[in-house]
Amino acid sequence: MRSQKAAVAAGAIAMALLISGYGPHDAAGGTPKEEGKKAVISLAGDCSLGNLSIHGYAGTFREMYDSHGPGYFFKNVKPIFEADDMTLVNFEGVLTNSNHLVPKAFNIKGKPEYIAILPEADIEAVTFGNNHRIDYGAQGIADTLAAFAGIGLPYACNETVGIYETEAGVKVGFVSVSVVDDGRGAEPYLQEGIAHLKEEADVILACCHWGPESVYYPDAYQRELGHKCIDWGADLVVGCHPHVLQGIEAYNGKYILYSLGNFCFGANRNPRDKDTMIAQVEFTLGEENQKEAKLSVIPCTISSVMHRNDYCPTPAEGEKRADIIRKLNVYSTGFGVVVKEDGTVSILGEEPDAGGEGGADAEGGADTENGADADSQALDSKEDGKFSESPVITVGGSGS
Repeated sequence: MRSQKAAVAAGAIAMALLISGYGPHDAAGGTPKEEGKKAVISLAGDCSLGNLSIHGYAGTFREMYDSHGPGYFFKNVKPIFEADDMTLVNFEGVLTNSNHLVPKAFNIKGKPEYIAILPEADIEAVTFGNNHRIDYGAQGIADTLAAFAGIGLPYACNETVGIYETEAGVKVGFVSVSVVDDGRGAEPYLQEGIAHLKEEADVILACCHWGPESVYYPDAYQRELGHKCIDWGADLVVGCHPHVLQGIEAYNGKYILYSLGNFCFGANRNPRDKDTMIAQVEFTLGEENQKEAKLSVIPCTISSVMHRNDYCPTPAEGEKRADIIRKLNVYSTGFGVVVKEDGTVSILGEEPDAGGEGGADAEGGADTENGADADSQALDSKEDGKFSESPVITVGGSGS
């Protein structure tokens, strides 16, 4: 339960004291690793807790919130999140009352009170490095960070890295960037953030908002940057932005999740592709900073009904569940992994009976309806403005 988990980054001051050596670990010589400790981390994709500015009221996220309250949206996956040690999602959009939107094709916002959805769902941390954090300018960003601060939510974005400590004392560090906005300019944030977290965290996640929308396979730069993140020291790479699932790669014994797809996505009232998943990884700390990672996936749909988006992600069952696993194996062809029927992911060569099961139509190529509302052609403008700072590392507490 959330009340039994410890958020290291509950506040900027508390985190600064911890890094200065006043917390439970002495940061001067790096974070001591206790052999045998475990942490189960749940990862889910794009969560937009609000609407597009072009939406009316009927059938929107706002209407569902007004009708059902904050506990509605994640109710079908909450038991999964409650049973883990940490849940991390991509927070796409802002929480603000400002109406001063940045001129672009699509702007996403919700009311500041929607922040109550996250603790109600047992979500412990968010990534904020994405192309919709700028949708309502500096005020939208400030209001969203204030909302994070109000519930003590660790976050990461560019030079701000996040750290969350589990009840068992495993410190999970994460860095988050928007390659969509910054291109190769995002690399210093990743490299320096990972280097910083090596001194503070037991496990490091590199979270990248990248790749073309509505395409089921990563492009060349996604693969290049994913490999770089592993080479720089990340233990797992987590991708978002394409609005659909992409494959899983094993690289140097570590996993790259190229796209987790949409999850609780208020910016689209009825995407054609409603497939999604929760990726769960169990890290076990070993000797000399070695870590064992066991990865599994829980196939889901972004909605509990298929004729529209009701913004209530739900574990898939039966043939739908099997179909998502088949598709993941197709999307992962050539990436050195197999997703088994039970959702466990194995690196090919480590399991003598591991064999990919394809058969699904990969459905590759652009499909603008996946990311956008059905009446708006495409979700994200490729002309988004930049919002980047110099890569000076800070720690993402409650709104620093």
